[in-house]
Amino acid sequence: MRRKYGIAGVLISAMLALAACGGGGTGNAGNPLDTTSAAPSGSASGGGKAVIGSFDFDESVLLGSIYAQALEAKGVQVEEKPRIGSREAVFDQVKSGGLTIVPEYNGNLLAFIDPKATAATADEVNAALKEKLPAELEVLDSSPAEDKDSLSVTKDTQTKQSLNTMEDLAKVSKTMTVGGPPEFKKRWEARFKEVYGIEFKQWKPTGPTTADAIKDGTIQVGNVFTTDPKMTANNLVPLQDTKNIFPAQNVTPLLNKAGATDTIRTTLNGISAKLSTQSLLEMMQKISVNKDEPATVAKEWLTSNGLG
Repeated sequence: MRRKYGIAGVLISAMLALAACGGGGTGNAGNPLDTTSAAPSGSASGGGKAVIGSFDFDESVLLGSIYAQALEAKGVQVEEKPRIGSREAVFDQVKSGGLTIVPEYNGNLLAFIDPKATAATADEVNAALKEKLPAELEVLDSSPAEDKDSLSVTKDTQTKQSLNTMEDLAKVSKTMTVGGPPEFKKRWEARFKEVYGIEFKQWKPTGPTTADAIKDGTIQVGNVFTTDPKMTANNLVPLQDTKNIFPAQNVTPLLNKAGATDTIRTTLNGISAKLSTQSLLEMMQKISVNKDEPATVAKEWLTSNGLG
């Protein structure tokens, strides 16, 4: 009897084994011999995975949401980690692989990696980045969109003084008061004179109220970032920096190479091709003035540009 039960046990085991091998679909999910579960979880869509971080300010959160929603539409499994903090914290996480992507600004990124860098134009900055970046990292195409320093005036001043460029400003700057952050004079006075021949009648520290000080006439020209929503609200005009005294600050995706895929690269480059300073300014206006959520503004922009 023992022998008969032994043979039956062998036959039953064999039948179970054959059933397991022949079974398909999701029935094998818990089978330790099933190798299909070893495939990357993002492989079904072909997009892979991405962890997207951002700095602790609204514009960076907006850009991170644009990246995230566009990649999700391409089948990439996305995790967002907004408002991580400073560049020091974010950079190290991308380098280690804790983050796959972060929206960066090419000029500031280069200055962080190489404080002595002298590159000014977008092409020069990006060429330097490709030489200086650690082997684990890469930058993709830069967008035309920039959030950079400018010397700005009111539309009325621009018209009355025929101001379009910083060369134009040099002709009348001695009659003007300029404003900016407390460190603005120390950082830029000598450079303005050396490069453009610009000398101001007076320098005033105006800090975050610079755009308002230009509007109310406290100062006639001021240091305002090009995507500050008050550029539009106060009807300000940035003067063209034809000699690139202010380094390029183009929005540029920074990636961890090991986590990047062709889908990720192609999608982000497509975003960069369509992102302009004006569109970034308009989106920031919705967030800062209308109090719209960054994710909502990001979705609207992606849809209007055929990317979402």
